Amino acid sequence: MFESLSDRLGKIFDGITGRGALSEADVDAALREVRRALLEADVSLEVVKAFVEQVRERAVGAEVTRSVKPGQQVVKIVHDELVKVLGETAVPIDFTTTPPMTMLMVGLQGAGKTTHAGKIAKRMKEKQGKKVLLASLDDRRPAAKEQLRVLGEQIGVDTLPIQLNEKPVDIARRAQREGKLGGYDVVILDTAGRTHIDEELMEETAAVKAATEPHEILLVADALTGQDAVNLARSFDQRVDITGIVLTRVDGDGRGGAALSMRAATGKPIKLIGTGEKMDALDDFHPSRIADRILGMGDIVSLVEKAAETIKAEDAAKMAKKIKKGSFDLEDLRGQLEQMKKMGGMGALMNMMPGMGQMKKAMAGSSAMDDKVFDRQIAVINSMTKAERANPDLLNAKRRIRIANGSGTKVEDVNKLMKQHRQMADMMKKVSKGGLGSLAGMFGGKLGGMMPGLGSMPDPSTMDPKELERMAREMGIDPASLPQSPAAPKDISQKLPSDVGQLLKSGSGMPGLGGTNRFPGLPGLGGGFVPKKK
Repeated sequence: MFESLSDRLGKIFDGITGRGALSEADVDAALREVRRALLEADVSLEVVKAFVEQVRERAVGAEVTRSVKPGQQVVKIVHDELVKVLGETAVPIDFTTTPPMTMLMVGLQGAGKTTHAGKIAKRMKEKQGKKVLLASLDDRRPAAKEQLRVLGEQIGVDTLPIQLNEKPVDIARRAQREGKLGGYDVVILDTAGRTHIDEELMEETAAVKAATEPHEILLVADALTGQDAVNLARSFDQRVDITGIVLTRVDGDGRGGAALSMRAATGKPIKLIGTGEKMDALDDFHPSRIADRILGMGDIVSLVEKAAETIKAEDAAKMAKKIKKGSFDLEDLRGQLEQMKKMGGMGALMNMMPGMGQMKKAMAGSSAMDDKVFDRQIAVINSMTKAERANPDLLNAKRRIRIANGSGTKVEDVNKLMKQHRQMADMMKKVSKGGLGSLAGMFGGKLGGMMPGLGSMPDPSTMDPKELERMAREMGIDPASLPQSPAAPKDISQKLPSDVGQLLKSGSGMPGLGGTNRFPGLPGLGGGFVPKKK
């Protein structure tokens, strides 16, 4: 979702990070471009003004630390302020109340309330061991209750039995009674929506809130909402006092403005983000990680977490043993390809890897970014006999023709796969001899062999241009499309200085630290989120 904003900011910062010194005019010019980039990303105008004002105040007035160039310092300040706008810390769903905890889902029609009620219920059941009851209060949209019932069956979560001609408030009260009698931990109430905000919708939502006194009130908002995101968030917050926001369709091509605007306008945290159509495509919202992605710094923490979720401990242990022996057969390669598919494919992985944004853009048109390639490669391996998978040296020309015919591919595809396997097998031998020992140690044996073709990829900024060109041709990329940006700092401490005493001086009001709120219309920039008293 943040790709267009990330690209714009990346170009702006490329122009200033290589300079030895920055004047006030340089900072002003860069911030003009930042302002334009944020506005084009559909960020609310008042949020943009406050954001740029705070960045400028810190960038012009801060002392320059010795280990950091002024341009890099501006990037650090923008990163810090982005985190502040997005919420500073992740705020999970709050269960600290007497069961059953009542959760109210509110929002406009089509934002994804019903689907995300199911996603949240599935997540609570599988990851937190909660017993959940789903109830639809939508008596207007045809088959809305039936949709939730079917979703409940799919994910193995109970739904409130449907009764005809029952008002939303009565359904909500019945759901709470059923929740108490049935020993449920959580009752999720899915309210009706409208195509736009109107008084009837607000009155109905306020009546349900008054009758049930929910512990959590989550506003479900479409990430593609654009400039109207602020009005939407403020309207619901003023009438029902929301406790958090769920952003849907974050995997779409929206420009990210809703995420930056809604939290700043309400002061309420974004708690969850929907990242796809599947029922398990729901993630916690981590402001610092999102800021890292926006500025092209990657998201290694999320990458490792995703790996931990998809890779079984036994499989990791087996792979660690094989790495020690230096063996890597085609069964192992198939396992790695399947794991990459589970983690979202090559594009999703490159989004989370630092410095890979420009590489991903250059590879956009190549077959390397097509996730169907994984399916074809797995089909090729499945068309081999067990003996051939265990011993690739058996694959002569006749066998390769048979495998290509059996998998519906060409002999060239089989040959490419064998070349890829040989490269990975060679890498494993080096690891076993200690040549790349840090690779296995750094990720506990999990990530080292996880990404075919990327596991041993060096930092492009430190490579010889001829070597980089050769690698690009091998991957089907036009070398001319590769970015010619200045070399990135080798040490992460150069990007994120340890001496942050001056960098943390901010002009924003922080009541908790004795400051004043300089932006009264933007609670999210006036001292952070304060949990609502129950």
